[in-house]
Amino acid sequence: MAIKAYLLIEAEVGKTKRVVEAIRKLEGVVSVDVVTGPYDALAVIQGETPDDVRELIVAKMARVAGISRIVSCLAVELS
Repeated sequence: MAIKAYLLIEAEVGKTKRVVEAIRKLEGVVSVDVVTGPYDALAVIQGETPDDVRELIVAKMARVAGISRIVSCLAVELS
């Protein structure tokens, strides 16, 4: 079963468009939307394992120029 996470992203002032365009190009990104409120964008990502999700966030997403903060929320199933 794939692991899904929601990422709340804050971009540096004036860099939201550039950040969103860069994130959309990353493998494992399902969608990215610009949002209103305290965050600038909301991304949905997916990986086969928790390590895949961690790698996408830590090694790829966090290196996108213009991102100042990422809050990650892993989706869980209730039984």
